[in-house]
Amino acid sequence: MSQSIVDVSAKAGFSFDLCKRNEMLTQKGLKAPSFLKTGTTIVGLIFKDGVILGADTRATEGPIVADKNCEKIHYMAPNIYCCGTAADTEAVTDMVSSQLRLHRYETGRDSRVITALTLLKKHLFSYQGHVSAALVLGGVDITGPHLHTIDPNGLTETLPFATMGSGSLAAMSVFEAKYKEGLTRDEGIKLVAEAICSGIFNDLGSGSNVDICVITKGNKEYLRNYMEPNPRTYVSSKGYSFTKKTEVLLTKITPLLERVEITEVGEAMEE
Repeated sequence: MSQSIVDVSAKAGFSFDLCKRNEMLTQKGLKAPSFLKTGTTIVGLIFKDGVILGADTRATEGPIVADKNCEKIHYMAPNIYCCGTAADTEAVTDMVSSQLRLHRYETGRDSRVITALTLLKKHLFSYQGHVSAALVLGGVDITGPHLHTIDPNGLTETLPFATMGSGSLAAMSVFEAKYKEGLTRDEGIKLVAEAICSGIFNDLGSGSNVDICVITKGNKEYLRNYMEPNPRTYVSSKGYSFTKKTEVLLTKITPLLERVEITEVGEAMEE
């Protein structure tokens, strides 16, 4: 008797096959890779004439302070800047920044904030959160000032003030208590600096100095190391010396000369 072939389509909905596989591998002793925790405090707010972004300058690798004075406010376009919380942020912002530049060359117009937002969230969503970049995007275009937050999974929010990072709760408490509409430039800078300092003093992953970027229509002002709330208070009077056995690895690159062989072909020409 002939057997009928039934075409069974894939079931709709979420597939739990990988979850069962991961559970089986865990039972056999395989440990899942862990994430390296990073800490930071980045904030942004909209004031009367534009957008103000702020960030601390401490870069951490787990329990290690890798850099005390790194830059977390990245260039996207002349009128758009972005604060990032992790190492992948620099690569993502550089890629999107180049796309925005090509778009400006093609159209002959300034970039819009919504264009940068769409490019960033589409890229992050395509990797389902495996690109570790949490962003605060701010800028001023023809439609006015804009402030957005972008999670690593591509989730976006549009807010009048925003905080992200491990020190975001401390910074948000300052904003919720003191933010109001129609802030002046000086009031906005003071509030952003206070929010960053709150994250610095209440979060171990945040520290060092305060960077601020003020974006208005047709103008940008980057205040590098605007405030230094944690100056170095102790320096050894004897200085720091190293043992004489310390060796420094020197790398010298010697370019190789190309070997060219010349072969004479044919007879010599008569004068």
